[in-house]
Amino acid sequence: MSLPVHLADSLADARSGSLVEVTGDEAHHAVAVRRLRVGEAVLLTDGAGTAATGTVEETGKRRFAVRLSDVRRDGRPDPELVVVQALPKGERGELAVEVLTEVGVDRIVPFRAARSVVRWDDAKGDAARRRWIAVARSAVEQSKGCWLPEVAPIADVAALAAAGAVRVDRGGEAPSLARSVVAVGPEGGWDEEERDLLPTAVALGPNVLRAETAALTAGVLLCSLRSGLVR
Repeated sequence: MSLPVHLADSLADARSGSLVEVTGDEAHHAVAVRRLRVGEAVLLTDGAGTAATGTVEETGKRRFAVRLSDVRRDGRPDPELVVVQALPKGERGELAVEVLTEVGVDRIVPFRAARSVVRWDDAKGDAARRRWIAVARSAVEQSKGCWLPEVAPIADVAALAAAGAVRVDRGGEAPSLARSVVAVGPEGGWDEEERDLLPTAVALGPNVLRAETAALTAGVLLCSLRSGLVR
């Protein structure tokens, strides 16, 4: 049976036999919603490469404690894979964050494109980013991953150019690990300035994809290349 997974603040010093306490919203959700009980086996991860199995010894309103039995540390995947997502409508961005986390992308960057229909002001952007972070946390637990992707603050095209991003566009070259920062534009396409600042393009096939579909496709291809599943 698959063990339930919970995020701990840090497992950097965790060892077999250690007692690790999980607090806050994560613990409240585990105890009050998931009905976590003393004696239950769980898997903890800190989202920074460490996973540990153990048994729940204590529970409270907003806390629980786990006695660890086994600790595993995974090295950070190389190269770092970054997918930039132009702001999509509705909940499509959250869907993209969920799947990008599940497949193993390291960094997710929301992008304010010239032709984006969706516009985040400072307050709306902060709230949306918090939702994306919450989605990523839930997805890393569901996928039993050791690495939680960073959800970066919203970026503009100048920041993408400085990071060496390549844009997704028809007629581009095949995706490769040499181009590990991939930017997906909005439904309305790239404008002239964006094309000038991001002159290199990668293609994901002959068809026009929705923004979130293109982000997912780019993430799956890059993660598969990095893991050696495709060549």
